[in-house]
Amino acid sequence: MIKVRVPATSANLGSGFDTIGMALSIFNEVCVEESKRLEIEVIGEGEDKISKDEDNLVYCAFYKVFEKVKKKPEGVKFTLKNEIPLARGLGSSSAAIVAGLVAANVCLGFPLSPEELLKLAVALEGHPDNVAAALFGGVTICTQHPELRCVKLPIPDLDVVLAIPDFEVKTSEARKILPKKIPFEDAKTNIASVAFLVTALFTEQYELLRIGMQDRVHQPYRSKLVPGFYEILECARQAGALGVALSGSGSTIIAFTRSARTVAQAMEEIFKSYGINARTLTARPQDRGALELIELQE
Repeated sequence: MIKVRVPATSANLGSGFDTIGMALSIFNEVCVEESKRLEIEVIGEGEDKISKDEDNLVYCAFYKVFEKVKKKPEGVKFTLKNEIPLARGLGSSSAAIVAGLVAANVCLGFPLSPEELLKLAVALEGHPDNVAAALFGGVTICTQHPELRCVKLPIPDLDVVLAIPDFEVKTSEARKILPKKIPFEDAKTNIASVAFLVTALFTEQYELLRIGMQDRVHQPYRSKLVPGFYEILECARQAGALGVALSGSGSTIIAFTRSARTVAQAMEEIFKSYGINARTLTARPQDRGALELIELQE
């Protein structure tokens, strides 16, 4: 049996739109065993929503690796144990893709390099930020121009508070709301924000996250999908958040802090004032990705 653990991820961290992602200490686990036919069991998050047929995202990614090496998988059983909430901006689809790719690569004796797996993951997901962090762990920066490249940054020595409201935001819908062009001043401001974000992580000057996680490229438009968005950000800062932003395309809001309980309570209260139930989780940045979280069992 092959067991692969894949971390949740938070994309963008505010200003790093479609470029920066971070792995979190929340995991989906995929167990793969031989079987006479395709079997898929889902336990935990999404157990009543996730497909158990050939269009299951884990299986689609698994099959893609076999296709890449011109083979076809025999019967296989997947047991998916999910902790990552669906459609909340925490990389659930990326985790499924990465789990399938890594598991298949193990089954086949590691024919594909990490770089080749990343390329396949990006082709399936459409953008690299979440899948790179899920594969490699840590904080990753990616570009696809002029070619796909990925580097890792140091992870912050901070707690991560995730305020997860009880409604979904699908990435496809969150992308439709974005404009085709943005004002020059917004672009210039975001370049400065990303510079502060990277500096904060490299130098451990975490007070710079307040500037580094501010965004004028996607959050002003996506904020309309999360009632009370800017009020939540401001209250989280007042409660001790060093940096706070929309996680991916939402609906989760992520905050870096040393005062997790106070920040979590503040974010929950603002959501509640808008009539929205929200749960909060406290996690840590996760330095190891799926490529290092593989277990083989007899």
